[in-house]
Amino acid sequence: MNTSLQPVDQLVPGANLGAYVQAVSSIAVLSAERERELAEDLFYNENLEAARQLVMSHLRFVVHIARSYNGYGLAEADLIQEGNVGLMKAVKRFDPERGMRLVSFAVHWIKAEIHEFVLRNWRIVKVATTKAQRKLFFNLRSHKQRLGWLSQAEAEAVAEDLGVAVTEVQRMEGRLSAHDLAYDNTLDSDDDDAWQAPANYLEDGRQDPARLLEDADWQQSSESQLRAALQDLDERSQDILAQRWLTEQKATLHELADKYGVSAERIRQIEQNAMKKLRGYIEA
Repeated sequence: MNTSLQPVDQLVPGANLGAYVQAVSSIAVLSAERERELAEDLFYNENLEAARQLVMSHLRFVVHIARSYNGYGLAEADLIQEGNVGLMKAVKRFDPERGMRLVSFAVHWIKAEIHEFVLRNWRIVKVATTKAQRKLFFNLRSHKQRLGWLSQAEAEAVAEDLGVAVTEVQRMEGRLSAHDLAYDNTLDSDDDDAWQAPANYLEDGRQDPARLLEDADWQQSSESQLRAALQDLDERSQDILAQRWLTEQKATLHELADKYGVSAERIRQIEQNAMKKLRGYIEA
């Protein structure tokens, strides 16, 4: 069947999903010989029309795969769109000399794009970041749909089946069972449950004008006290503290000992006595 006869809007899942599914289902499946001809034309000649026909003839297959992910609460049209992206990537990389049908090669790319979309959008907080966690995420969901909340024995069986630790299974199960919480109050919330919305208790007080003014006053007061306390010390003690604490390249005890012609232990004692005087002056 000539796919160019299909209305453009019917080949976009988001426009009218029912019409789209009907349209792609009416596109004829390619024979093995015709598929190889098109694949060779694309691979060797970079014929974009051949690529278009390969993609169009496999859109129904994407719909079939995408529908198996409906349990994640995401729009089916979005899942199909992501799967279509995977299909196009597969067509671009398909080598007809491998001796396999395009559908066998494309299934990995289609599922990979849908997996990424699910993990990106299923929760605000990512539930799986590593390859092992992603495998566990999708496999554990299928197990839980059959078993419900896992017992210890079932968790151990799943862990053995997937080749992961039992603690990983239990941790992922907790993530799957959690729910995102709306930041603001819902329209039907009342005073009894309004406190649960994060907007009521996640206030960021770092930019509060009163706190900023208080911090600035405290900083200014502390600096004034420190300057006054330093001026109350003798010049040698001031220099030792400055060299040990107020410069980017701090001097060592031995360097200061050579400078003043005393032992390193004596420099340490002067430093400690000066610090003790400063604390007493500031705390008074």
